Amino acid sequence: MRLRALLDTDALGLRLLGGEEELDRTVRGVMTTDLRDPSRYLSGGELVLTGLAWHREPADSERFVRILTAAGVAGLAAGEAELGSVPEDLMVACARHRLPLFSVVEDVSFASITEHVVRQVSSERAGDLAAVVDRHRRLMSAGPAGGGPEAVLDLLGSDLDLRAWVLSATGRQIAGSALAGQGPALPAALRARLAGEHLAAVRAGRRWPHRVTAGAGTTYSLFPVGGGDREAPREGHEVRQTVLSEWLLVVEADAGDWPAERLDLLQGVTQLIAVERDRRDAARTVRRRLAQEVLELVQASAPPAEIAARLRVAAPVLLPGLGTAPHWQVVVARVEWSGAGVAGGPVAQALLEEILVDPTAPGPEPSDRIAVAHTGDEAVALVPLPALAGDAPDAEPAVRADALLAAVREPLAHGLADDGRLTIGVSAAVLSAEGLRGAVEEARHARRVAAARPGSVCAAGHQELASHVLLLPFVPDDVRRAFTARLLDPLREYDRRHRAELVPTLEAFLAADGSWTRCATRLHLHVNTLRYRVGRIEQLTGRDLSRLEDKLDFFLALRLG
Repeated sequence: MRLRALLDTDALGLRLLGGEEELDRTVRGVMTTDLRDPSRYLSGGELVLTGLAWHREPADSERFVRILTAAGVAGLAAGEAELGSVPEDLMVACARHRLPLFSVVEDVSFASITEHVVRQVSSERAGDLAAVVDRHRRLMSAGPAGGGPEAVLDLLGSDLDLRAWVLSATGRQIAGSALAGQGPALPAALRARLAGEHLAAVRAGRRWPHRVTAGAGTTYSLFPVGGGDREAPREGHEVRQTVLSEWLLVVEADAGDWPAERLDLLQGVTQLIAVERDRRDAARTVRRRLAQEVLELVQASAPPAEIAARLRVAAPVLLPGLGTAPHWQVVVARVEWSGAGVAGGPVAQALLEEILVDPTAPGPEPSDRIAVAHTGDEAVALVPLPALAGDAPDAEPAVRADALLAAVREPLAHGLADDGRLTIGVSAAVLSAEGLRGAVEEARHARRVAAARPGSVCAAGHQELASHVLLLPFVPDDVRRAFTARLLDPLREYDRRHRAELVPTLEAFLAADGSWTRCATRLHLHVNTLRYRVGRIEQLTGRDLSRLEDKLDFFLALRLG
């Protein structure tokens, strides 16, 4: 029951003295006490009744109210029989601690108030328990076979008026209730944040549900799909192997004060959704097997005709209804954990299957196009691209490394935390089986370029293999420092002493391909000022910026620095 309901019963003789804004608090019990410190007998949510026998001086009120607030009581009702009226200092203390305060008239006994509250709370608990049992029955009868996660979420909406969504570990929406669809959809940035907060909570071993306040003060409660005991966090290796492939249930509500029965109901919901997740995972078995067979043929240097035969089998499975043979692209991922004992290959496989999801693909699931194999700590994905007229792979909707991780970088960084790393390499599209072996090697080279970069989540594409970018990450640190120091340290020191901005000027001059006019316009300088600065750069370094070799050295020094 709510505190507010106490004022609706005239026979109780309660008068509100303060805390009107807190009257929606839930009352879970009642306790009568005149102890100076009743904390050992409080569990939270009680309406405390007191005759004020503990009150001797004004300081007693502050101490008593602080104890009640720390215990989480719902409200305080003070009798007027002992002192004739409620002391002003008690009203001040309750207002300071936002504790609702009632006065009880002298001719109303605490026993009658206790009897009323106990009767109301007991009947509500009985009704809640009956409703929970009925909802469990209906949820089990609906189940995934009765309409998938949406059917289960729709029951949450119709029975409990809860907006709910199922998200993947990267923040992709897998399902939403009909009630959730009636309001604004969850923005992509919010989904990424919720997924990231969930992964961080799981990695930290915190109890679920995890609560996140976002936007205009909206609170979301996050439940792991198929989550086990709230009090028994999983061990480190187990978390590493599963957390990045799990789903989560998002509920638009603060579950912090939910009773155990409702939390049990939501746990049952997540277990039903877990059945659907396992079903979808099992449906990927054929695609995984096809990818594994092709990868083994490629690594064994099998004849192109044999590889082409396997690809012809894979094409109808991955692109149903396609009349012509597709082009192929290869994506390689590697997950590495600090320490030993964790296999990265299955984790990388699950991540690639999630990251490469195409929501526009035909079929019942958005990941129908993805075939991913794994070996060791590495996963290899075969991505079919519909062949276009003229055999022009550059015009195809190919996977691009620079966009691959844009939407999932935040949650993945939380899931990997400080002891994990994901690196991805992307090949160019190839037109036939003959080019597939080269595509695999190209994607692996690109992944090694990504691995040389800082950060827990990195990707590189085939375009970077024909650029200086391929070489820079592999320059030894001591060579890198010596090269950049020789060219840039004189300019940095001059800038520090004279605020001359020679280094930014050098960067702008090279970016403008040595054009005095374009560079001066970009820097909002007169051309003569620009010429003076460039002359000072040449004087301090002994280089000539009209020479291609010196321009190239400066360019590389800026990139290495």
